[in-house]
Amino acid sequence: MALQRMTPPSFANKLRRAVWQFVWLLLYRPTPNQLHIWRRVVLRAFGAKVGAAAHPYPSARIWAPWNLTMEAESCLANESDCYNVAPVVLRRRAIVSQKAYLCTASHDITGGDFALTGAPIEIEAYAWVAAAAFIGPGVTVGAGAVVAACAVVTKDVAAGAVVAGNPSRTIGQSGLNEVPA
Repeated sequence: MALQRMTPPSFANKLRRAVWQFVWLLLYRPTPNQLHIWRRVVLRAFGAKVGAAAHPYPSARIWAPWNLTMEAESCLANESDCYNVAPVVLRRRAIVSQKAYLCTASHDITGGDFALTGAPIEIEAYAWVAAAAFIGPGVTVGAGAVVAACAVVTKDVAAGAVVAGNPSRTIGQSGLNEVPA
C-alpha cells in the first residue's frame, strides 16, 4: 500500500496520547507478564479492539491504542514497539516478538515540508515477526509467513514465505501453507 499524506496530530490527539502514556506507565507497564487479561481491559478502555486470549505484554510500547486491533491469541511481546499512527492489525495467533518495530508512519522527503505520511500494517493469521525485525508503513505480512530476526521489511510478505535480511528477501517457505481453521 502506498504511503498517503496524513494530517499532523491535533491537540486533542496529543492530549489523548499523553493520558494514555500516563496510564501505560502506572497501570499497564508495572503489571506481571501473566496479567494479560488486565492489559486487554486497559487497551479496550482506550479504544483498542482486543480479542480473547490476546497477549499484550507489559513493556510493549503502543503509540495509539485506538489504532490497534489484536485478534484472538495474537501477541505483542515485551519491548516490541507499535508506532501505530495509522492502524495496526494483528490477526489470529499472529506473533510480534521482542524488540520488533511496527512503524506505520514516515515523512515525505520529496517536499520541503517533510509532511507526515503513513499507511496501515497488517500481520495476518499465524504469521511471526521475529525479534528486532522492522515492518514499515503499508506492509502486509501474509498468513503463516515468518519475518526473521533483524529483517527490514518494506514490501508485502507473501503467505507462507520466510524473509530475512536488509532489505528483506525470501529465503524459504514456512511450511504453513494453509492457516488452520
